[in-house]
Amino acid sequence: MTARFDQGPWAAAGVQTVQPGVHRVPLPLPNDGLHAVNVYLLEDLADDGGIVMIDGGWAIPEARKALEEALAAIDRDLADISHILVTHIHRDHYTHAVELRRLLGSRVYLGAGERPGLEMLDRLRSDLPAGSLETLRRGGAGELADRIAAMDHGGYDPSVWEAPDHWLAAETLRFGERELHVVPTPGHTKGHVVFLDEQRGLLFSGDHVLPHITPSIGFELAEPGGRPLADYLDSLRLMNRYADARLLPAHGPVSDSAHTRVAELLAHHDDRLAKSLTALGEDTLDAHAVARKLGWTRRAVPFSELSAFNQMLAVNETAAHLDVLVLRGWATVAFVGGVNQYTRVR
Repeated sequence: MTARFDQGPWAAAGVQTVQPGVHRVPLPLPNDGLHAVNVYLLEDLADDGGIVMIDGGWAIPEARKALEEALAAIDRDLADISHILVTHIHRDHYTHAVELRRLLGSRVYLGAGERPGLEMLDRLRSDLPAGSLETLRRGGAGELADRIAAMDHGGYDPSVWEAPDHWLAAETLRFGERELHVVPTPGHTKGHVVFLDEQRGLLFSGDHVLPHITPSIGFELAEPGGRPLADYLDSLRLMNRYADARLLPAHGPVSDSAHTRVAELLAHHDDRLAKSLTALGEDTLDAHAVARKLGWTRRAVPFSELSAFNQMLAVNETAAHLDVLVLRGWATVAFVGGVNQYTRVR
């Protein structure tokens, strides 16, 4: 896929005009392998002449500074941000939006499927991914779950986890003469949404469709459960029901065709399902054991060489793939001693 303009390194600081009135701004992330998160500034939507921002970034001073500098480059300032539409609850998308609301009075929007996760954070008073840790334990990786839970996660700050002003469902947001369609896309999280501007052929895809990497599946703050990969695959196929659009992702450069990348992601997961089935072999194994047999990232890094956090993502994604194998009748699962044990159907 090629972009229609020279983007350079996608995470480099600055502002990039995708088309008149639509700007991409990468905001830095702290010690994060993703390098940056894209937020998008839409100048021609808000009735009051303000800016609609898609995704908020991580609430760190460096993100605020980068946003202020980008706004100044288009002769705007923070006070112009009237609405912040957030694709999902992860801290690199949500927490800065809440902080900006406190500073500016902006209205924050978030998918309704994220409500249980936000409520769990408030009950636990911790921003540990409780749901993902429980999935780890059910996947046979209890020791890894305990190790991650014992790490220093920087402390819980309730001020950046406040509820949004509006919970989004499948709906159309109208700003003056323009519309943004809210499309629920569960999978990466239960409440992930994308924003589709059909008039201009733009898809603000959050982490649902990323141009260079595959998003983690089911990295949840809320209770585990459901079928995150099956939901994700359904959400990918849903994108093909709409006319193709330019892909404006949360991580990576803008590209010309969302449909092209959707096809690549579907093929990738078909390949991972096949590899998971092969790794299961003739044994009865838990997700942790299967994950240790697979390569990770495009470089097929061994499981043992991943960081503890990425090992958590790997085990949870393996569990999600094994659950799809069960749904398709290619494997069976039995819950034994608090752990899901999978067996290939012979």
